Amino acid sequence: MTNFVYLSKERIRELEKELSEMKNGGRKSMAERIAEARSHGDLSENAEYDAAKEEQGLLELRISKMEDVLSRASVIDITNMPKDQAHILSTLTVKNLNNSKTYKYTLVSPEEADIDKGKISITSPVGQALMGTKAKQVVQAKVPAGLIKFEILKLE
Repeated sequence: MTNFVYLSKERIRELEKELSEMKNGGRKSMAERIAEARSHGDLSENAEYDAAKEEQGLLELRISKMEDVLSRASVIDITNMPKDQAHILSTLTVKNLNNSKTYKYTLVSPEEADIDKGKISITSPVGQALMGTKAKQVVQAKVPAGLIKFEILKLE
């Protein structure tokens, strides 16, 4: 069973670029590090060689995971989604009624979430609470620290 991963076109391009860099530059760099470590002699007691091989394994794991995500990626088409209701790729300006601070969030798939960039996952407690909302609506999100109330100020 294939589980689709919904991504924006921009995020797919970013992942493809990162994957290409890992496959080309990353693998080449790793091979050079392993060769350098191998040249230091006895491999059974060569910590530098062991570390390079372990790092190579982690690189290959990241490549494999990224290939898997890209193979299941489906581009999000928001053209038929309602303009007055929050959905994936909507940007909302919200006021946290608990602390009176205003935040701007874009609702994204879990694979694109990055709180530092204001991108929150639709599967997170806050993302779930914001999905389907409309401007001027007040919603609650149950988070580990308790309940947070948000007022939707603006929906883009």
